[in-house]
Formats: sequence, structure tokens, C-alpha cells
Amino acid sequence: MASSPSPSAPAGPGRQPNPAFRRLRGRLSPGEFAAAVRRAAREIGENVSCDARYVGRVEAGEIRCPNYAYERVFLHMYPGYSLTDLGFEPRQAVRGRTARGRGAYDAADTPEDARIRPGSTRSEPTCPTRDPSHGPNDRPTDEENDVLRRAFMTGGPAAVAAVSLDPLAHPAAAAPAAAARSGRPGAAEAAAVEEAVRGIRLFDDRYGADGLYHRADGTLRSAYDLLDAGARRQPTADRLHAWTGELALSVGWLAHDSGRLAEARPHYAEALAIARVAGDAALEAHAFCNTSFLARDAGRPREAVRAAQAGQHIARHLGSARLLSLLAAREAGGWALLADRTACEGSLGRARTLFERGPCDADPEWMTFYGEAELNGLEAQCWAALSDWGRAARRARRAVALQDPHFARNTALFTAELADDLAGGGEVEEAAGSAGRVLDLLGQVRSSRVGGMLDSTARRLRHHRGVPAVADFLDRLADGAGRSEGARSA
Repeated sequence: MASSPSPSAPAGPGRQPNPAFRRLRGRLSPGEFAAAVRRAAREIGENVSCDARYVGRVEAGEIRCPNYAYERVFLHMYPGYSLTDLGFEPRQAVRGRTARGRGAYDAADTPEDARIRPGSTRSEPTCPTRDPSHGPNDRPTDEENDVLRRAFMTGGPAAVAAVSLDPLAHPAAAAPAAAARSGRPGAAEAAAVEEAVRGIRLFDDRYGADGLYHRADGTLRSAYDLLDAGARRQPTADRLHAWTGELALSVGWLAHDSGRLAEARPHYAEALAIARVAGDAALEAHAFCNTSFLARDAGRPREAVRAAQAGQHIARHLGSARLLSLLAAREAGGWALLADRTACEGSLGRARTLFERGPCDADPEWMTFYGEAELNGLEAQCWAALSDWGRAARRARRAVALQDPHFARNTALFTAELADDLAGGGEVEEAAGSAGRVLDLLGQVRSSRVGGMLDSTARRLRHHRGVPAVADFLDRLADGAGRSEGARSA
């Protein structure tokens, strides 16, 4: 497969990309390389949550030194290399203290030819030892670094769900920074908001939104407090606005995916307001995209169309064909609910044409989910809304086949879409089989949206209980609902 650019935003001021790491990826896509990292981790008993976003951040120079788990995995993947060979900076330079023990940078005892793989002609990239855009008072303290890394980089669901472990939520951890900054947020606080967003996205991709929404909402309130306090330096203020807006969208999405549509709407509106105050076109386009999706699911198709069109108007200046493609697909979803087949087909055609232009460096980081599988899934939803069940099932089946297993929630979603489309078309036995596979996935995925789709499929199938596969699915669904109700009562 041809290589594709990483999904990360371009390296920020004072950061240099990591060309050494990019060369190692070769012709693999960021998602494929992330899968290789996860496989290598399993080989040595590590558990890392590597995805295309992480790969993009490394290549963009945002991650200047990996945590210890990733260090062990990378050195296992590339024996004989040191971390500097892979384009990273010494841990001492990044964290401001001596690394624990003898790390991968202590290469004095390693022959030079052992640290350079045979046939390699690469040169070590030069990277700044610190971000020159940050003044001395903006540098995170050692104590803050420990808190942030434990909260956001351990990869466990509990750590991700407890994203309110930012400096504002823990006065003791924030005391040194607060004394230095007189209560004004700096780079460490902005980084905490940024990592909270990334943690929520990773958790949601794998497990769905249920159970995370209220915890993440608390983190958003802390981020709003940071905005109200006001950063002393404009670059920090801009970063804080951008990532607080993204956090509002992430929290809104958690509400959306867990069936709280009315609660999602004000979060999206708040993100849109932040985008306009900050003059952030990328954030504004993202907010319109989510608003369109929400309006479609809430049964407001005209609003879905208008929001998607507004997003396209903003996004046309951002240079991302993939973003324009997703917005066109959102518009198509609105037209489908309005039963305007001609307009829907036109928007889907535009979405497909733009998608086939391929990825580029201007693609937003949050769009890593938008691949061939996602586009097919959105097309399936449109054809289902138009009651073209055969075409909907074909697209949904392709979406399931193409979906990266990392996005477990989307695998469940597209399989549920396939089940409902098959049931709509009268293929009841195959529909029940697909619905049963969704029930298997619900052991690791918690999404009210997926559960709602299964309920719709059950309503279509309940008159066919005489088919054994259908009876089995209906019984399993009822049994699962009974256990959930019992757990809530307890």
C-alpha cells in the first residue's frame, strides 16, 4: 500500500518534524504502522495504545521523547538503534532531569556500527532541546510532568476517564506552577487540555462513550476555568482556546454517542462560539461538522444540511479534501432524511470525488477515523434512509470488511448498520447473524447509539421469531437488557 501522510497537524512553532521516524514507517500508512507497533508491544508483554494519531504526533515533532513503554517497544522493533537514531531527544533535555537508570541514550558502550542498521544512510536529525516559543515561566515543572504523564500516557481506561487530573483539579500538584504564574495558566495547563482531548478520542474509538461523558464534562469545566483565568502569553492563550474548543466538541460527542442529544447541542454551540472568538477556522469547520451530524440524528434534516454547507464554506480555505469530503457526506445525510434522492446522490458523489484525492498534511488530527470504511458506512446510512436496502447493505458490508479493528466502536456500529439494512431488505437470517456479532462486540464497546440500532433491528425481526437465528438474537438481546436493568437496580 502506498504511504500516506500522517494525520497530525504540521509541526508547531519551535518544533521540528522527525524525518528519521518517518523514514522507518516507509510505505506503511500511519494506521498500519501503529498496528505494527501494537503487535511488537504484545511480543514483549507491553501494552501501548498506539494509533495513527500517535504516529502523526511523533512525525510532527510533538512527541520529543516517548514514555518508557514506547521506548522498550521501539527498541524491540529496531534492535541496535538508540532513541536518538529514531529521531527522539534525550530524556534529560525534554523532562529537565536525569532519566531513570541507564536508558537508550547511554550508547557509549555500543559500537557505532551496532547502532546503525546495515545499509542505512540516514543522518541523525537535529532537534531543539526545548520549545523556544515558551518562556522560562511557561516550562512545566517536574511534578507537573509526572502528574500529566501518569494521567494521560499510561493508556488505561481509568486514567483516560479520570482526565480531570489536570493541575486545576489537583491544587497540590499545581502549587509550584501557581506560585510562579500567579494563578495564570501556562504551557503545562494547555498541554493537559490537549492530552485530555487525545485521551478521550482514543478511549471513545475503542470503547464508546457510555460511562465517560460525565467525567469528561468535569474536565471541560476545568478548561473553561483556565480560559477565564487567561494565559499571560498569546501563543499559550491561542493553544488553550483551540484545545478547549476541541474538548467541548469531544464532550459533546460523548453526549451524542451515549444518546444525550439535547446535552450535546450546547457543547457544540460553545465550541462554535470559541472558534469564532479565536478566529479559528479549523475549529469552526469541525463544530459545523458535528452539529450537522447531531441534527441528522435528532431528526432535524434541514439543519443538518445547512450546518454541513456552512462547514464546507469555512473548510474550502483549509486545504483538506478529506474534510470537505466528510462535510459533503454529512450534507448527504440530511438530504436523505428529506427524501431528496437527487440532492443526496449529488452530495455523495462530491464526497466520493473529494475523498479519492487522498490524504494530505492539512487533514485535521481528529479525522483519523475517516477512511474508506467510514465513507462506506455513511453512504449506507443514506441509502437506508432512502429505503434502498440492497445498496445500503452492500455499502455497510464493505464498511465492516474495511474497518480497522482498532476502532472497535465503529466496527460494532457498521455491523449494526448492516444488520438493520439486511432486516429492512427482508434478509432476516443474515440480519440476525450480523446482529449477534454486534452483541459479541458489546462486551468491550459501550455505545447507546449502537444499542439503539440493535433495538431497531429487533423491531424489524420480532415477527420472524420462527427463524432459529432470529430467536437466538432476540433472546440474547432480551437477556442482556435484563442484566443491565438488574445492574442499575443494584
